[in-house]
Amino acid sequence: MKKINLDLDVVRTFATGIELGSFAKAADRLGRSTSAVSAQLKKLEEQTGAELFRKAGRGLALTEAGETMLAYGRRLLELNDEAVIAVHGVELEGWVRLGLQEDFGETLLPDVLGRFARAHPKVKIEARVARNAELLDAIAGGRLDLALAWSDGARTAHCQPLADVPLCWVGSATYRNTIDPREPVPLLALDNQCLMRTIGAKALDDAGRPWRISFVGSSLASLWAAAAAGLGVTVRTELWLPEKVTRIDSIADTLPSLSSIGLTLHRAEAHLSPAAEALASLVITDVLSAIGRDLGMSTA
Repeated sequence: MKKINLDLDVVRTFATGIELGSFAKAADRLGRSTSAVSAQLKKLEEQTGAELFRKAGRGLALTEAGETMLAYGRRLLELNDEAVIAVHGVELEGWVRLGLQEDFGETLLPDVLGRFARAHPKVKIEARVARNAELLDAIAGGRLDLALAWSDGARTAHCQPLADVPLCWVGSATYRNTIDPREPVPLLALDNQCLMRTIGAKALDDAGRPWRISFVGSSLASLWAAAAAGLGVTVRTELWLPEKVTRIDSIADTLPSLSSIGLTLHRAEAHLSPAAEALASLVITDVLSAIGRDLGMSTA
């Protein structure tokens, strides 16, 4: 079989369009015309010898071959970008202080920071996992260079909104079977200054649904353990949920519907060091990719 070299520029257009939910948006982001993007997609189908799209109502959906191409395409682009950073960025050095919500600690810390450290061995990274209020205070006080945090509407001088992520109720798979609409909703929460706790309580109050705090934990791991044990429900996003808990859809007269929460990257200064900007770029790319991949939604 003749070997085919995929055009990574075309693959990037394909992956970007899927992540944004629109190839018109991809054209804007990549600085191309819609006709040029259409030509690239046609080229990709010619190179792969497979139909990557099928009609779905007024739009397009991926075929099985398209899903396969998307999975491999993301891996190709990730390796390509990592190689470029490693080759052109080996001289980056300095110190970068990054703050994260606990939701991202188990994924960004080993994955993104690991890749960044391998590509830039001369850069020292100080990572801190904390709550929103603490992260924003550290940014304002110059104790962090970057902070990835959920947003309650508070802004810092140099913040970059990344996406609005849907919220959902989370509990054990058996929770639905134990619901008693006559009883207050058992709410699981982190301790003081928990943004999700505030959102969940307000949603229940607005719906006129009684609730009680059934568990208070100091870490996200303890919250997952309480949820898995069936002690109640909590409010989070669907991003990186552990297998032992699951999304629980809103239930009439019991669990009200939830809105979305903003995700924002905060910078201590408008222009940071090259090392900090390189890390910011990698964090943004990885987070937006996860949101597009896991939630199938467009990003800012």
